[in-house]
Amino acid sequence: MSYDCDVLVIGGGIVGLSTAYALTRARPGIRVLVLEKEAGPARHQTGRNSGVIHSGIYYRPGSLKARFAVEGAAEMVKFCAEHGIPHAVGGKLIVATERAELPRLHALAQRGRENGIPVRELGPSQITEFEPEVRGLAGLHVATTGICGFGAVAAQLAALVRDAGAEIRYGAEVTRVDRRTGRGVAVRTAAGAVLRGRALVNCAGLHCDRIALLAGDEPGMRIVPFRGEYYDLARPELVRGLVYPVPDPAFPFLGVHLTRGIDGGVHVGPNAVPALAREGYDWSVVRPRELAATLAWPGAWRIAREHWRYGAGELHRSLSKPAFTRAVRRLLPSVSADDLRPAPAGVRAQAVLRDGTLADDFLFLEAPHTVHVLNAPSPAATASLPIGREVARRVLGQLG
Repeated sequence: MSYDCDVLVIGGGIVGLSTAYALTRARPGIRVLVLEKEAGPARHQTGRNSGVIHSGIYYRPGSLKARFAVEGAAEMVKFCAEHGIPHAVGGKLIVATERAELPRLHALAQRGRENGIPVRELGPSQITEFEPEVRGLAGLHVATTGICGFGAVAAQLAALVRDAGAEIRYGAEVTRVDRRTGRGVAVRTAAGAVLRGRALVNCAGLHCDRIALLAGDEPGMRIVPFRGEYYDLARPELVRGLVYPVPDPAFPFLGVHLTRGIDGGVHVGPNAVPALAREGYDWSVVRPRELAATLAWPGAWRIAREHWRYGAGELHRSLSKPAFTRAVRRLLPSVSADDLRPAPAGVRAQAVLRDGTLADDFLFLEAPHTVHVLNAPSPAATASLPIGREVARRVLGQLG
């Protein structure tokens, strides 16, 4: 059997490109082919987030997220510096605005220390030293949090991958996968091209479960897309850096926060509402087949039953700008609805298990000639370099 490459990588976001980068570094001369359905890299989760290099404070000690975020944050700063990608490490504030949040804030400080992250606890007056317009009962300052443009990082990874001899094909949507044990994997694209590899890596993000099923693997989860809606702050001088609320422990979403980006503008958001399509970046985008697949998954209904109050609040903030403004004013009392200007939304590819559990860690599945990346939302961009090495290690182990 003739092969077009050693490893086919589906997905040209930051995780797929980092995987290709890790493969070419670990085994020089390996033939890697990246297939991306869009016309360029980083068109979805990678290019539509707030650009935060996360410290790793939120994640369960010992988890892949905790380990890879801490490692990845330091590596991402180094990568940006080496390749001239604009970035900054100014730290962030996590602020409690209600007494009920104080125990969770303290627990978060303990978690950060367990993960090896320097954390400074603050009182109200110390909060205003960092952010004069922000009000809170107590806070944490996390010095290792930074910002960058992950789209620029992905573009640099793509250039390095090409320089190492790998190929990236854009406009190449995979519609069929044929895997034969002992022989390898063949894929067909929407344009009719058939490409063969000794192994396949699935980094398809919002479509990773669909690719797994095409390969004949039951992933045990489904992607339930959650849209995160943002505003830009018309008075960016109100915010110096990054300001977050205390997160709800029941959800992996971090709540409406304030992010001064690398361009000097301030993003406000996101909320988290169910999207009506995998790439449903506003309410007008509805894809009935994708929506039906989501509704057919038992876990989606279990989430709805268990967390309907939380969901109703998020939906209200999506449909009502005054409600969204009130959420922002908990942190930034001087903001008004007129200060918030609509900005592009993103969609989080959240893996949901059959029992309704939201997968809270990075999730990989190995099968013959195949490695699937099944849950890699935030902080995957921060952790992309360690994730890429982990996926490369697994697929190279299969190749021998």
